[in-house]
Amino acid sequence: MEVELTYIVVLVLVLGLVFIMFFVRKDKDQKGLSPIAGLAFALVIAGIFFGENQLVGYSLIALGVALAIWDIIKKARKSS
Repeated sequence: MEVELTYIVVLVLVLGLVFIMFFVRKDKDQKGLSPIAGLAFALVIAGIFFGENQLVGYSLIALGVALAIWDIIKKARKSS
């Protein structure tokens, strides 16, 4: 159990660093995360935290992925 906890802590730290890199950027012309993408990211992280209850964990991850895909499609339609 101690090894699994270590993997989860490392994964959360890496994902947290990626999340921070989106908000702290040197190039101000570059766009950050949209609110929908931020919510999708938060849902995926919550799904990882609630992974012990598989129904809740996988549902949150699936909802986060669905929101991310919706945001990608919305941005693609907007730019064309």
